Amino acid sequence: MSKRKIKNNTVQLIPLGGVGEIGKNMFLLQYGDKCILMDAGLKFPDEAMLGVDIVIPDISYILDNDLDVLGVILTHGHEDHIGALPYILEDLDAPIYGTRLTLGLLQAKLREHPAKNVRLNEISPDEKLILSEDFKMEFFRTNHSIPDSVGVAVETPAGVIVYTSDFKFDQTPVDGRITDYYKLAELGRKGVVAALVDSTNADRPGYTLSEKRVGESINEIFRLSQGRIILATFASNIHRIQQVVDAATRYDRKVCVVGRSVVNSVDISTELGYLKIPDGVLVDLDKIKDVKPEKLAIITTGSQGEPMSALTRISQSEHRQVGIVPGDTVIIAASPIPGNEKLVARTVNNLFQLKANVIYRPISGVHVSGHGSEEEIKLMINLLKPDYLIPVHGEYRQQTYCSQTAQKLGIPEENIFLVKPGNVMEFNDGRGRLASSVPAGRVLVDGFGVGDVGEVVIRDRQILSEDGIVIIVLAVDQDKGEVISGPEIITRGFVYVRESVDLLEEARGVLTRAVDKMSAEHLHEWNKVKSKLRDVASSYFYEHTGRKPMIMPIIIDIEDNGDN
Repeated sequence: MSKRKIKNNTVQLIPLGGVGEIGKNMFLLQYGDKCILMDAGLKFPDEAMLGVDIVIPDISYILDNDLDVLGVILTHGHEDHIGALPYILEDLDAPIYGTRLTLGLLQAKLREHPAKNVRLNEISPDEKLILSEDFKMEFFRTNHSIPDSVGVAVETPAGVIVYTSDFKFDQTPVDGRITDYYKLAELGRKGVVAALVDSTNADRPGYTLSEKRVGESINEIFRLSQGRIILATFASNIHRIQQVVDAATRYDRKVCVVGRSVVNSVDISTELGYLKIPDGVLVDLDKIKDVKPEKLAIITTGSQGEPMSALTRISQSEHRQVGIVPGDTVIIAASPIPGNEKLVARTVNNLFQLKANVIYRPISGVHVSGHGSEEEIKLMINLLKPDYLIPVHGEYRQQTYCSQTAQKLGIPEENIFLVKPGNVMEFNDGRGRLASSVPAGRVLVDGFGVGDVGEVVIRDRQILSEDGIVIIVLAVDQDKGEVISGPEIITRGFVYVRESVDLLEEARGVLTRAVDKMSAEHLHEWNKVKSKLRDVASSYFYEHTGRKPMIMPIIIDIEDNGDN
């Protein structure tokens, strides 16, 4: 692949993910043959991606054009911003920059997926970072559902480009660290050529509530509950975990942490000083049987109904050490991610069947979003005053709402880019335009395989899951051009064999007659034989069952050596 030509003094901004979808955030800034990456996240597969574990951005454009990646800038420690790194570091070989907690969470991931020559560099919102004369960065503190989140302002030859990452304006953050309003206003005063703005909640009017409101609700639940409390939340929501610990301490309860991901987050956050747990409050899982139910609170994973998560297994009475008993209060302190609604509903139903008191509805006050709503997006745009706006992080409808909000604030519609992964935006002398596109699909990770499962494999899995498979086995003597045995039919997931004997026997007869009509010459051409078997079987089964199973002909060459 030949390298793309870029005009002098032109900076290119290319989303490799994070637009038109939730998750998989990655944004490339390129000048000449040098570039930086802002975030490198994953997304979880939808229900159509059978067997796929995670989805990561496609970085083939970087590799094919032999770009010099000066650094990967991480804005915070959520999976959709750091989760792809273990799978792409071997190819990128670039230094990584992030705040202290972000790097701590990344290190935990890298212990599970070791990579060579990883260079981690801690950044602070109060410091500047110069990677080259063409990429000078400063950071600003933001509020989000995880501590140590920042936005990035990059000074380039085409002007300052700001990436807000995920944000909301929380006036009473749990850790007391408010958004750096002054720095945002100063950036706007100096001039911002383009801003990538979080649009996740652009379709929600008003303001997003403060995380402290959740703490108030949790306190009330702890005050009123007579039995054991089980709370499920995102493992990375350290602020919420802190508020649960505070409530447990106030009402003299022990806290047990259940689930590998939340245990890791608690350990890392405590070690780095972001989570403060008084001595004697934590209790090991194998000791909870010694704690009275009214004196115990459990923090666990499974707020999204994930099949293997702790709460899901508890709700199905499959957890070895935690079982629901009548009187338990279960709090699901998260809103379902789009696509997870059925999983969450199933978990809630199971918990109700076990006679638990389940608190899960948004109106219960046990969850608030980490993303700003419409009025906060207005405030961000008014502070930055960008010439061009790129709504990111939301699905297309949310990008559209963000665009409409920006137009109300005076940004011309032609200066707002609603883009998809791979769209190229060019900035030169303070002017921007949508240019061409580059490859920026999705890479599917299945087990240890990265990218070896493609669309064809997914389509085959969908066919197998819907209509099953029919295997047709034919043994031939290729030298003589004779059929020795078969065709035999083997099915899996297509029909119940014991009740479909007549169907399969008749299909075998149809296939036998089709093979008998083929000349000895054609029996030498296995591709033609397989194609004929596939066509005849497919037509027959669709006509008689209305189904389209995967048809897999197998031809075995049996040589007659004259020994029998």
